[in-house]
Order: sequence, then C-alpha cells, then structure tokens
Amino acid sequence: MNKEIQKVHGAGLGLRRSFLSQVVDTPPTNVDFYEVAPENWMTMGGRNGKQFRQMTERFDFVCHGLSLSIGSSDPLDEAFVASVRDFMNLHGIKIYSEHLSYCSHNGHLYDLMPIPFTEDAVKHVASRIRQVQDILGEQMAIENVSYYAAPGQEMEEIDFFNAVVSDADCLVHLDINNIYVNSINHGYDAEGFLRAIPAERIAYAHIAGHYVEAEDFLVDTHGADVIDPVWKLLGKAYEIFGVFPTLLERDFNIPPMAELLQEVDTIHQIQNDWVNQHEQRSA
Repeated sequence: MNKEIQKVHGAGLGLRRSFLSQVVDTPPTNVDFYEVAPENWMTMGGRNGKQFRQMTERFDFVCHGLSLSIGSSDPLDEAFVASVRDFMNLHGIKIYSEHLSYCSHNGHLYDLMPIPFTEDAVKHVASRIRQVQDILGEQMAIENVSYYAAPGQEMEEIDFFNAVVSDADCLVHLDINNIYVNSINHGYDAEGFLRAIPAERIAYAHIAGHYVEAEDFLVDTHGADVIDPVWKLLGKAYEIFGVFPTLLERDFNIPPMAELLQEVDTIHQIQNDWVNQHEQRSA
C-alpha cells in the first residue's frame, strides 16, 4: 500500500442527521473518521450546521457524493464541483469520492445507472474525472458500484474499472459489499476481482449490508447488517493489500447507535487481526 494516500485511518462511520446530536454530545471512541454526502450538508445551516462544524473541527471527514453523474452525457456541472471543493476546504475534508455510474440524462434520474463497459465509455468517463480533479485541485476517488445489467458490454467489469482509474489517474474507493453482490449476481470470483485492484490507489473502503431477493440475486441496499461472507471478504482484502481505512455505510433501517458501533468494532477487530498476524510473521 502507498501510505501517502491514506488521508484517514482506522474505522469510519457514515454520519446521519438522525444521530448527529448524539455523536456531538457523546462522540464514539471507536470511530476514527466520518463520511457525508456533500449534497446533503453543503447548504445546511441552523443548529445542524453548527453541530456539523463542531464535528469537522474535531474529527477527520470524507465526502461520498451522490449526484456528480460522472458517466453522463450531460455537461459536467462545474459549479457543483466548485461548491464541493469550497465545502471541503471550509471543513478540512480529506477525500471526495463518487460512484462509477451516472444519474442524469437531460435531468436527474434519481438512481445510479450502470455505465456501458466499453472503450469509448472509458475515455469519456476518464476525461470527466480529470475535469473534476482539475477543479478540485486534487485526486478524487472512484467507487466500484453494484449493477444489475450490463448493456452494451465489451469488457469485464474489473477491466473497465481499472482502465477508467488508470486513464483518469484517480484514486480507488473500494466497496467490499458491491464486489460480493456483483460476484453473486454476475457469477464471478470476488477474490479474483479484489486481486486485480490497483493497491497503490486505494484511498478507503465501504462495507455494508444488502437484501437477499433470491439465492442468486442480491440487492445493494445499505439497509441491513453486514453478513459473514462480506466480513470475510474484507479480511481477504486486508490479506492482499494490508489494512486500509474502512467505513461502515448504513443509509436506512438505521439501528440504535450501540448496534452500529458493534459493526465498527468488527472492522477494528479484523484490522487488528491482520496487524497481529503480520507482526507474528515478521517476528
């Protein structure tokens, strides 16, 4: 791993308004960094805005966007990117990441749509990522996404992902659950996908739960507990790459804070297991 890109460390948690007051008053000791969607927080004022400022003054933060629509044929919203840059600068936010997908076509579609796995799409998306990075003045991270259809596919998912990342010279936001979900839905080897990821570009990772529609069809929901095979895949990722920052992503069906923090503790446990094993091998 290239340690220079690890702008955050340890185990993180997605910050939600529903428990903002709770973490301001009693910050969890096991959360090393937080993540927010900039669209939901950039224009926030009042009490929530003040509480958010209290948090960013005390803890490391990253941004995970929802509406950049990096794969769209619509013009890039440069004013929005500039607003993200200003928001990050104001709060000292470490990383901006987005999905390798699109969510607009002559207006917002309110869903993350799959980009065709083609050479033309690689060139188009990489060019737009470079445009974003020029405005930000730094590298952004791109997340591998879950998808349920691959229209016009000319390349394997991992080859498309790696080509975009290489051509754009951006960082990787690794989503462990998405790899697992896609491996079941599309019948590929999750560990093989992992091993092909460029280790030196990993900025941080997500881990989350999903919904089981059928034995061979999973839906990426971020609305359930993380299951054992996904935890094991995270452990395998640490075996391959070493420990990298990892964040628990939970978007709805949010349980009590104690249950969320148990899953954050599991991230720490898997990270510590790797460290201990590595130290034993090095002794």
